[in-house]
Amino acid sequence: MAYVVAEPCIKCKYTDCVEVCPVNCFYEGENFLVIHPDECIDCGACEPVCPTKAIFPETELPEKWKEFKPLNADFSTKWPNIAEKKEPLAEAEDYKDKQGKRPLLSTNPGSKK
Repeated sequence: MAYVVAEPCIKCKYTDCVEVCPVNCFYEGENFLVIHPDECIDCGACEPVCPTKAIFPETELPEKWKEFKPLNADFSTKWPNIAEKKEPLAEAEDYKDKQGKRPLLSTNPGSKK
C-alpha cells in the first residue's frame, strides 16, 4: 500500500511532506506533488504534516478523489523527484481551502531548482 496525494495539493504545493519522507518518493509537477506508489514505504510521516490535508493512505482515499491514485502512479514516472523542502506556490494560501481544483491541475513537470 502507498499514500496518495489528492486534489487539495493543487495550486498549493507545500513541501512539508517532502522534508519528512525517508525514501524521497515525491515527484514534482508545476502545481502539484505526487507519490510514487512503488517507492512509498507506507510509513505515514507525510500525512500529518500536510497543511492542506491532501495526503491519504490509498485505502482511505475519498471516493471523489479516486482518480488521483492512477494520476500519482503516472506522473511519478514523468516528473522530477523532489527531495528538499521548497517554498509553496505564491497563491498557496488563496487556494489552500478551495474545492473543485481538479481542472487547474497542470500536467507539466516541476522545476529542477
